[in-house]
Amino acid sequence: MSNLQKLFWAGGLLAGVLLIVAGALWIWQGVDGRDETQETISREQIVGTPDMSPEEIQAGIAESGVTIDDIPTCDVADEPITTGDEARCFAEYMRVHALESTGGKTFSQMGRFLDEEGNEAFSEEDAAKDPKTGLPVSNPARETWITQRALATGLELAFVGERVSLFAIATGALFVVVGIGLLVMLLVGGVLGNPFEKRAPG
Repeated sequence: MSNLQKLFWAGGLLAGVLLIVAGALWIWQGVDGRDETQETISREQIVGTPDMSPEEIQAGIAESGVTIDDIPTCDVADEPITTGDEARCFAEYMRVHALESTGGKTFSQMGRFLDEEGNEAFSEEDAAKDPKTGLPVSNPARETWITQRALATGLELAFVGERVSLFAIATGALFVVVGIGLLVMLLVGGVLGNPFEKRAPG
C-alpha cells in the first residue's frame, strides 16, 4: 500500500470514529434537552380543563355564539400537561377560550379603549375617561388576549424545544450509523486495503 493510500485509510478511520463520537454527543444532548423540557413543563403542574376535547369545546363555542374556524383536534381534558405535544394542544385550547371571551376578535381587531357605553373605541377622543386618573379607559379584552398569548407562547416554545431535541437524537443516530458503516468498510470490507497486512516478498 502506498503512503497516499495509508493516509486515506487513516483519514477514513478517523472520520468514522469522529462520526460515532459526534453522534453519541448529539444523542446525549437531545435526550437531555427533551428531559429538561418535559421536567420544566411538569413543574408548572398544568392540567387541561374539562372542555379541552374536540367534542366539549364545540359545546362551549356554540354557547358563546362565536364563530371559530380552527378548532383543536387533540384532547387533553383533565390530563396533566407533561410533554411538548400536550403543551401545544393546551395552547390551542387557550386561544379558543380567549376568542370566546373577546367575541371572536384577535388583539389587532379590538379597540384599545372603551366608550361611555362600554363599547370598543379605537381613539382616545371616543374613549371614556377614568374618573380617578382622567386617562382613557382601556379595553380589558385586549389585556386578556395579551395574557393568553404570553402563556401560549411559552407552551408553544416547549413544543419546539422538544421537537429540536428529537431532531438532535435522530441526527445523532444517523451519524453513529454512518460512522459504523465507514469503519466496517475500512476494517472488514477491505476498502483501500489494509496497511497492517503483511505481503509476501515478491
